[in-house]
Formats: sequence, C-alpha cells, structure tokens
Amino acid sequence: MASAADWGLLLVRLTIGLLMAAHGAQKLFGIFGGDGLTATGRLFASIGYRPGKLFAVIGGLSEFLGGLGLALGLFTPLAAAALIGMMINAMVTVTGAHGLWDADGGVEYSVCITVVAIAIAAIGPGRLALDRFFRWGTGGWGEAAFALGLGGVAAAITLSL
Repeated sequence: MASAADWGLLLVRLTIGLLMAAHGAQKLFGIFGGDGLTATGRLFASIGYRPGKLFAVIGGLSEFLGGLGLALGLFTPLAAAALIGMMINAMVTVTGAHGLWDADGGVEYSVCITVVAIAIAAIGPGRLALDRFFRWGTGGWGEAAFALGLGGVAAAITLSL
C-alpha cells in the first residue's frame, strides 16, 4: 500500500515534471505560449550556443524528456540529471548575472528545480512510480551523485563548446 510519502512524492514529481516537460514543449513545438525551435534557436545563438537550433533541440528534449521521466518516475536519476544540467546552463548563461530572486531575473527558479531533482534522485520516486521495479527506484546517495554528476558534466561540456 502506498504511504502518504509516496503520494507526496507523486505530487512533487507530477508538478515539477509536467511543468518542465511543458517548458521543453514550448521550445520544441511552440505550444503553451512557446516560441518553437526556430525562435528558440535564435535566442540560444544570441547567448553563445552555436549552432543555436541544435542546442535548442538538446535543451528542449532535456526539459521535455527529463520532465516526463520525473513525472512518471521512469529512469528517475537520468531524468533528474537532464533537468539539473539544463538548470545549471540557465543559471550560468541567463539568470546568474541577475542575483537570486526570480522577480529580478535571478536564479531562484533554477535553484528550486535543481534541488527538487537532486532530492527526488536521493529519496527515490516512491512506490507510485514506474521505477519501483528497478534497483535505482529506491533512490540513495549513488543515485543522487549520479544525477548531480551527470547533470554537472553535461552542463560543463555544453558550456565549454
């Protein structure tokens, strides 16, 4: 039987995961008020990601698939890593120069998404998740380290290109 903690994790996973998937869909498909790939590619190119459209695809897929993975509790450490990598990139290239608060364009939102992703990797997605059948479905230090490490390495590689 699922506990209150399992239902709480499901609520967090669905909220953050589906919002991030929708954020990625804005980039990829131009839905939910998004600009789509061409405009997002121009924006990415303007902040130093070249070729912009390729990085828009990578970013959009990271948010879309990472968000869906988190929402479903499927490949949770990998989904968390995708979101962590995207948020590190956002903090370094866009929001970091504006301080902490989101109202000023700062890192507040990205920090929250990053911490939630690390926490879910550490705690595990709960019993109401597709990962419950897999070893990594219980979470732990290893899963959290994997998510943070892979997300950090992916962000570092992307930022160095």
